Amino acid sequence: MKVRLLVPALTLALVAAGCSSSDDKPDPKASRAAAQKIVEVSPLTGRPMPNGRPDNPVFIVKIENTEGGAPQYGLDQADLVVEELVEGGLTRLAAFFYSTLPSKVGHVRSMRATDIGIAAPVDGQIVASGGASGTIRKVKKAGIRVWSEDEGAPGFSSDPLKVRPYNRLIDLKRLDRSAKVTTIPGPYLPWVSPDAKKSAAPSASASASTPAPRKVSRATVRFSPSTQTSWKLSGGAWRRTNGHAAKEYPADTLVVMFCDVGDAGYTDPAGNPVPETKVVGSGRAVVMHGGEAVEATWRKASKKAEIVFTDKAGKPLELDPGRVWIELVPKGQGSLDAK
Repeated sequence: MKVRLLVPALTLALVAAGCSSSDDKPDPKASRAAAQKIVEVSPLTGRPMPNGRPDNPVFIVKIENTEGGAPQYGLDQADLVVEELVEGGLTRLAAFFYSTLPSKVGHVRSMRATDIGIAAPVDGQIVASGGASGTIRKVKKAGIRVWSEDEGAPGFSSDPLKVRPYNRLIDLKRLDRSAKVTTIPGPYLPWVSPDAKKSAAPSASASASTPAPRKVSRATVRFSPSTQTSWKLSGGAWRRTNGHAAKEYPADTLVVMFCDVGDAGYTDPAGNPVPETKVVGSGRAVVMHGGEAVEATWRKASKKAEIVFTDKAGKPLELDPGRVWIELVPKGQGSLDAK
């Protein structure tokens, strides 16, 4: 579902009201409609934003996701999180901050070419400690703003309890003083309208032909032989049980997308080939909301396009508004065990 352009509609209503004659009798229904408050919808959560969109861009912070970078700070305040494969079979997080800008987020690590397709749909600005020269060129060529400590971006500091490269922190409030607001093209995911009546199947705009979801309360997402992320449904939200956060991110919806993975064309200092997850195309997806899991297919037409889903019956699948964690799992090498 596309975010509705509500501001132009309000403008038209005001113009119409200004052009009416003083002799015209007021229309009670029109008066009530004009009096209703126009509420924006967040492109990252699908939730109403009564005070309008924030006066800041979407910052996407690259966060270390190993014990070496623990604890992760500020993750619980993110609007959306994506976990992606990096070299050595490890993973890294891309945490989206829009509605709230914490003064302490980290520990910040370097970017990857995969981040282009992750950031582009909402014109996100990537915050990273740095990146390989080829990767930086690709990201900037794609028109994505990069805030890199290596290039002197403001707001970075050192965690005195850690050592490089696991000790970099970012103050997003300070960084925002140097940033410009960008126009967000549309929603990141296909959201159920906040006005829509909640369906019995909470993660789908269901039809009679939609296969019934299955019950789940735990999930194990494997990225490589050495790396897996474990989840448990607790208090109505999905939370990692082997995470590294000072305070864990509570996901209303957990989305697992199986993606092709290619070679980024260079190696890390240890000689490991750096992978690049392909987030354009299509593949299997599993959408878990509450205690239900729905098998689906994901599609993304371009790096700038939103991610859309269809269920096994080929019907569009819309997500209930809320906080989402997306797992970009490599096809073949990765797996999902949900029960």
